[in-house]
Amino acid sequence: RGSLVLAGEGEERRALEKLAQELGIGDRVTFLGRQASDSMAAFYQALDVLVLPSRTQPNWKEQFGRVLVEAMACAVPVVGSDSGEIPNVVGDGGLIFAEGDVQALGTCLQRLMDDAGERQRLGAQGRRRVLARFTMRKIAEQTLAVYAALLAGAGHPA
Repeated sequence: RGSLVLAGEGEERRALEKLAQELGIGDRVTFLGRQASDSMAAFYQALDVLVLPSRTQPNWKEQFGRVLVEAMACAVPVVGSDSGEIPNVVGDGGLIFAEGDVQALGTCLQRLMDDAGERQRLGAQGRRRVLARFTMRKIAEQTLAVYAALLAGAGHPA
């Protein structure tokens, strides 16, 4: 029997609380509300998996999903929808499902629930991915490389 912990605030909180009660799972769903940034590492480390089920809207698409990188840095396996940049952030460090496909999300979660080794493997792979691509140093190096390429393309020495 699993449980769901939701951190953060948003317009849908009241409706989600009501839905959890209507579905008879209110005792298995915890709404934490907004969390202080300095408590997030402990929050992530307490999770078995982090899910970012973003859905593209007419005026919005997931740009990066920083929460994914933070969870992956804590060696937490992640599951994300294929909205926007999520697949590029997750790469081989987690599982991706088609946005809005509840059955596919359920399949991902069941896979991780049934296989502790897979959770551990994805958590470790996600952490390696963060260290290889998303540290402050790596981002600075990538930014510098872009500027150098732009300058070189404009005929200026880098």
